[in-house]
Amino acid sequence: MSEPKNDSGSERPDLGESRKSGVDPDQTRRRRTRLRLTIGLAVLLVAACIAAVWLLLSPPKQTEVFDRLPKRYEYLEVKQPQQPELYMLVASPEDIRLRADRLPLRQIPAYGINGGFFYGNDLLSIAVMNDKPVNGERGAYGSGWFNAKYARGTLVWDGTDRKFSVQVVSSADEIRVEDRGRYWAQGGVSLNLSDEAAWRTSIVEQHLPFADELRMRSALVYNDEGRLWLIVSPTLVTAADFRAALLESVPGSGREGIFLDGDGSSQMNAEERVLTGDERMVVQMISVAGDSRE
Repeated sequence: MSEPKNDSGSERPDLGESRKSGVDPDQTRRRRTRLRLTIGLAVLLVAACIAAVWLLLSPPKQTEVFDRLPKRYEYLEVKQPQQPELYMLVASPEDIRLRADRLPLRQIPAYGINGGFFYGNDLLSIAVMNDKPVNGERGAYGSGWFNAKYARGTLVWDGTDRKFSVQVVSSADEIRVEDRGRYWAQGGVSLNLSDEAAWRTSIVEQHLPFADELRMRSALVYNDEGRLWLIVSPTLVTAADFRAALLESVPGSGREGIFLDGDGSSQMNAEERVLTGDERMVVQMISVAGDSRE
């Protein structure tokens, strides 16, 4: 007698044989499902353990005194091959506050960068808000009323005329503005970004320290659009290479600005980046409004 066949002509499986062998297809599927689930859970457990170990071994983010302050700046980084790294806060001139805390910048509850030159607790660069020096009385040595020893490039924001300028002066008395109750002025050394022929002469005349040595650098730069860049480079670089990087990286026409104090004083407080220089005390800071004293 011939074996029964299905419609296609092939032999039909003998389901009785599976039952006789004691193998339950449903039970086999359930075992395979349990095995897959067990393997999946094991993989998840291993991944969780690795993540826990990584979190335990990773150093926690340091809490900063300026955390969660209102941000009134745009943060930018420029990193290019064979160029100094630039870290920049772009701000409105109305939001700038010059202050003297005589602390390492990281200990100051404000966003911003280091300011002018100093010696001990004496400020050797002009730092004036609305005709008042930030580190003492008008006319007092070290108060921020003078660029000590030399006439130096001083970046001025005229709040009435709403214009920037760089003026080479020895004293805040010499600063030209529309209203002496509505301006700020920060001393440094002229960058002369618009004058390739004169800039080297000016840094000699204005006595930029260590111009040809590899040092960290800081600067203030503005353009015709009324934007201000607070810039720090932790890269060890000459003044010439730093200035060239500024010309390449700061956009717009009418760019001008000043070198600030540099090397270990080159420091920045930002939500995105903290640059500590050599952690030295700096007498004066250029901060962006939103600090805790407002």
